Amino acid sequence: MLGPTPIDQLHIPDGTTVKEHDVVADSDVLIGAQSQLRLGVRGHNVVAGERVSVDGDIEAAGDCRLDMWCEVTGNVLVEGDAYVGERTHITERLVVGGDLDIGDDVDIEEGFEASGWIVIRNPMPTLTFFVMYLTHLLRLGEAEDAQELVEELAADSDRGPLTIPQSASVSDDAWRVSTPATIGDDCRLHGNIRATEIDVGRGNNVFGSLRAQNDVTVGAGTKIHGDVTTRNGSVHVQGDAVVLGDVSGHDVTIDEAADVDGVIRARGEMRVGSVADRDAE
Repeated sequence: MLGPTPIDQLHIPDGTTVKEHDVVADSDVLIGAQSQLRLGVRGHNVVAGERVSVDGDIEAAGDCRLDMWCEVTGNVLVEGDAYVGERTHITERLVVGGDLDIGDDVDIEEGFEASGWIVIRNPMPTLTFFVMYLTHLLRLGEAEDAQELVEELAADSDRGPLTIPQSASVSDDAWRVSTPATIGDDCRLHGNIRATEIDVGRGNNVFGSLRAQNDVTVGAGTKIHGDVTTRNGSVHVQGDAVVLGDVSGHDVTIDEAADVDGVIRARGEMRVGSVADRDAE
């Protein structure tokens, strides 16, 4: 599902943290194909595309889907249903609170257990299953049930899922993507952020630097434990944000209440002390 239609950005929703070598999100987690995560993952529904590798446990409070050829160095613990694609490898245990749909040639080194039904086959892609089930409900005249299904899937739309684009690399050292990156509010993250452009919200604590090809925005109340640099774009450090390093860009704007500990470099226009409030979201 996540291979042919890659996710178009790194999106880290409000309140996401890195705890004990795990990415912890109070939302769904969608991981694009061929991505490498040197961290565990905790979220509501967790979906990984083909050939995703996760060096740590996966914990899903809802459902979990691992597409073909995924590699998990750890346990997979799922409170809901689990869908494991063919040739997936899990080095420890798979524990499922609901039903388990498992493909061919899956290797689970320490075994698996499920409280519900266990079906061994190649699991149907999640999107295909959803469309078929929704169509079936409508054919039966169960429009109300169909509407409830759609509303349930969209219930967390205000927060949005944690999305990691195709071929990303995520670790304690760095989050590297070839797409734009958006970080919500009140997040606590470890590692340098590398993206084409970066928009950081309010009240975050980022233990690393920000580096982009295009524009970088640092929201009010955010603390960056490193440099903020862009190759071709502008940098805006807003409100009372703090940067414990250098700031470098083509055009650089530092708001009056913001604090930059290092050197400020601008190849074009520099504005220091001008107030430009972040647009309301």
